[in-house]
Amino acid sequence: MNILWNAKSFNELTVDELHDLLRLRTDVFVVEQACAYAEIDGRDPAAIHILGRTTEGDLIACARILPPDDHGLPHVGRVVVRADRRGHGIAGDLMQFALQELQRAHGSRRSELAAQAHLEKFYERFGYVRQGPDYPWDGIPHVDMRRDAD
Repeated sequence: MNILWNAKSFNELTVDELHDLLRLRTDVFVVEQACAYAEIDGRDPAAIHILGRTTEGDLIACARILPPDDHGLPHVGRVVVRADRRGHGIAGDLMQFALQELQRAHGSRRSELAAQAHLEKFYERFGYVRQGPDYPWDGIPHVDMRRDAD
């Protein structure tokens, strides 16, 4: 499957792109996972948004990179692939693109993320390491992970 990847600041997103990414994130994180939480959390304006579209223009994957936090590390989050496109390696391609974007934007692939606990092994494939015990976040077990090596 041919996916067209790009990264944009919030202000570079078109209205349609913003609509599509908010819809995809809500469809998965709120509806599919039956989790009522504040998807629009006020952090998108500071983020780099990664978009993966089919050649037909359908958004099937996205993520965001938040600026460095108190630890000096950017945060990768809202990593999502549309339900009907899972199982084809798209999430891995999304993470590879995110790591490239971290390098381009921040000069390093070092970063943090809060993974849903059942996805810990997936993120380990990209160099992320658990940083503590599982904890509930909006009713879903999560684990903090960090990638220190470039």
